[in-house]
Amino acid sequence: MSVRKRTWTTPAGEERSGWVVDYRDSNGKRRLKTFAKKKDADAFHATATVEVRHGTHVADSASTTVEAAGRLWLTSAETAGVEQTTLAMYEGHLRLHITPRIGSTKLTALTIPVVRSFEDKLRTDGRSQAMIRKVMVSLGSLLADAQERGLVGRNVVREMRGRRGAGERRGDGRARLQVGVDIPTPSEIRALIGALEGRWRPLLLTAIFSGMRASELRGLRWQDVDLAKAELHVRRRADRFNEIGSPKSRSGTRTIPIPPSVVSVLTAWKDVCPRRATGRAAPDGSPVLELDLVFPNGSGRVEQLNNIVRRGLQPAFVKAGVTVDSGTVDESGLPVLAAKYSGFHCLRHFYASWSINRRVDGGLELPAKVVQERLGHATVGMTLDRYGHLFPRGDDASELASAEAALMGHAT
Repeated sequence: MSVRKRTWTTPAGEERSGWVVDYRDSNGKRRLKTFAKKKDADAFHATATVEVRHGTHVADSASTTVEAAGRLWLTSAETAGVEQTTLAMYEGHLRLHITPRIGSTKLTALTIPVVRSFEDKLRTDGRSQAMIRKVMVSLGSLLADAQERGLVGRNVVREMRGRRGAGERRGDGRARLQVGVDIPTPSEIRALIGALEGRWRPLLLTAIFSGMRASELRGLRWQDVDLAKAELHVRRRADRFNEIGSPKSRSGTRTIPIPPSVVSVLTAWKDVCPRRATGRAAPDGSPVLELDLVFPNGSGRVEQLNNIVRRGLQPAFVKAGVTVDSGTVDESGLPVLAAKYSGFHCLRHFYASWSINRRVDGGLELPAKVVQERLGHATVGMTLDRYGHLFPRGDDASELASAEAALMGHAT
């Protein structure tokens, strides 16, 4: 591998010069790369020497653009059987965020500074921190697929994560969940329960006391409800396309105990739950009369999440008086009130906090591992990262005094 100066004459008769790096790649093929400045050639020479030695070097001519690699990545995901919801999310990340900003960039030109600049551009363009995190994960997956294809030697997204501290990686910009801001308080939940009525009461009451995701509730079948044992078995979920399938991960499949109030309301709901024909046919051609869903729409089909939130949850919060000023006024000039908690996930957050809180405070006081299993998190670390600050510290003054007395053999 060498760096040398090269001089040539253009078709117009102009004399030009540049610096050429002459080297052989990891496969022994001779490569030439020209630079206008010697310092750039020297920098490439140093980097390429190390990459060739470690077998990670990919020449520009053997690489492709981020956009083209993204199309290959989507095809691979589809072939691998990735579910439709995830594919749609990947496609959206590529089309709306990645391609418009770095789609024409060669994979080999992606460096940590380039990717960091891309991340900063997403932020200045008004993307939320949660969206930035998801897009960066997708870009990392795209590069991993390209790396396996031999289109790029490095995955700079994962290298960038590795250089960052554990706190920055784990925190990903999300603020701690706050009771009364992100998590409904016990008094607010009591008010909500008192306001529940009609077809939304069994669904929302089950959500409050099970912590199930909306997708899991929408895909819950009666055969997975054991009223005699007061248990719900999470084995199915409905995605945003209303397709029913298995939970995303093994940990998503779980059993959740439910309290008597939920057993009672589900028992009554079972007798009136819609079970109309779906209009579909089984693989053998025989008609399928029902999906056996616990919380279907009026036709017995999968209920839309948007309907649950806009027609069920938010009106119930407003009726319960758990509201905020929407910033608009009605025809009389009076402020219009909106639900304080606009998303369905707030009920899952409440269940997590209720499971964690001390019994003396009206909670279940469950160990972190049990909370993880109830929520269906992949790891206990995920549970602690999200809800760890809600667990009792165990070192308050009164508890320290009791622990000290017990250690020293004194009566408290």
